[in-house]
Formats: sequence, C-alpha cells, structure tokens
Amino acid sequence: MRPSPVVMLPAVLFAFSLSLRAQQAAISADPAPDKAAPASMVQLSVPSHGEQLLGVFYLAEGTGPHPTALLMHGFPGYEQNLDIAQAIRRAGWNVMAVHYRGSWGVKGDFSFTHVLEDADAEVAFLRDPAVDAKYHIDPAKIVLVGHSMGGFAVASATAHEPRVAGVVMISAWNIAGPFAGLPAGAEEAAVAKFVQAQTKNDLAPLAGCTAESLGHEAFRRRAEMNFLTFAPALATRPVLIVTSDDGLAADNDKLFAALQRAGDQHARTIHIATDHSYSDHRIALEQAVLQALESMRAR
Repeated sequence: MRPSPVVMLPAVLFAFSLSLRAQQAAISADPAPDKAAPASMVQLSVPSHGEQLLGVFYLAEGTGPHPTALLMHGFPGYEQNLDIAQAIRRAGWNVMAVHYRGSWGVKGDFSFTHVLEDADAEVAFLRDPAVDAKYHIDPAKIVLVGHSMGGFAVASATAHEPRVAGVVMISAWNIAGPFAGLPAGAEEAAVAKFVQAQTKNDLAPLAGCTAESLGHEAFRRRAEMNFLTFAPALATRPVLIVTSDDGLAADNDKLFAALQRAGDQHARTIHIATDHSYSDHRIALEQAVLQALESMRAR
C-alpha cells in the first residue's frame, strides 16, 4: 500500500532538517578527515583553443564519484569567490576554478568571445571520461556557478551543454544587454558609455584588450551576448539567480521571468541586500549556493 502524505511528512521533514544541518556544517566546520582518501588541491591546466587555462581543482575527500562544481569568476576577476569553493568542497563536491585566456597570467588575448569559448572548453574537460576517472567526477552531477561576468559565462555554457545538471548565477552581468535593439549607427555613443562604466575596473590583469575594444566587441555581438536568449535552453534545468543592490538585478529579474515563460519549474531567485561582491553577506551567499547545489544533487 502506498504511504499517505501524512505518514511520509515526518520523514520528509527529518531529511530536510539533516540537509540544512549538513549545509551549515559545510560553512562552519571541517569534516572528519578521510585518511584513506583525503581532500586535496591540485594545480590544473585546461586546454582551450591552443592555450592552457590555469587554476586549481579542490577535490573532495572520499573515493567518489563526486558531484562537481565549475566556478567562474567575473571581470576582471579580483573577486574569485574561493571561500565559496571551499564551502562547496566541504559539502562533498569537487570544485574547479581556472582563469580565462588573457587573464591573470594565462597566455592569449582576453575577450568576451574567448571567455564564452573557454567556458565551453571547461565543461568539455569535466565531461572527458579520462578526467572523470582521474578526479573521481560524477559526470551526471556537474553544476556551473558563476559571479558577474562568470554568471553570464555559466549561463552560456549551460545553454550549450544540455547534460549540465544545473546553474547558479550570482549577480550575473548581462554583457550586451544595454545594447539590445540599438541600431548600428549608435555604436560609438554606446561604446563611450561602456568605457565610462569600466573606469571603476583596473584591467591590468587582462592582456590583448582595452575597454574600448571590449565595448566594440559587445556592441557588435549584442544579439548573442544577451543572456535572455539563453532562457529556452536553460529552462530544462534548475537555475538559481542571486541578485544584490548592484544595479544588475533588473536584467536578472527579466531572465527569471523569461525562464518562467519557457516553463522552467525549477528556477529560483533570491535577493541579498548588499554590494556586488557580497562583502558583508558572504555566509548568506554560501548558504544560498549550498542549498541550491543540494537540491540539484538530489534530482
């Protein structure tokens, strides 16, 4: 006989309580070490279009296979969110974080096009059976997490690879959103505004580009570099959209609405009243990300 919902409810609540406690522990406490298969960090080199993307792989303890998160930083990448990576690892996940071409010492030229190509290359790397065996990756549980420009990159890569299990977008920057619908003749004025907006960013970690060249690139690719176009492809997967008081929430709210129109019943959004780097709400941000990852792992 099938159990009634009333009989099942205590078990559901108990499981939910255990999940919440596990998430809190991942933020506030180290797990008991697994001496046979300890947690570790390895230096990593990921091939992308003739260059090698450099970074780290935080490997969870235990023999696995482990769910794995790909963490992508923003523009130009001073905030890399590695505290989130460590919390995710303590929750039992592998976490890969590498730099894009032309950034932070990686060879090649930086461009938004290269960022999106690199994001696809990173996903392909994680789906390589040899890589999965080496790093104890569960290929059915690969989730992408990105902040700012990285939020755009993870949306793009998830749209391109239907086997990605879910995506977390943190204050995602809709790169060419402000240029949507503008005629070709508006390019110079639009790029001037783009350059002015970038005066707060020190682009020293980036090679082979200027604010002007990036503005022209975004304008000329304004149809593709608008994350609203990704909604139909994303709508088959769970999506968490996290926003803050940084001026980007309106575009992210539009994406959430587009996902709902596309039939995504697993899309969620949460607003945290803080700055773009979540400077005084890092724990709240970690909690939101871990809760989303747990639900994606359970699907």
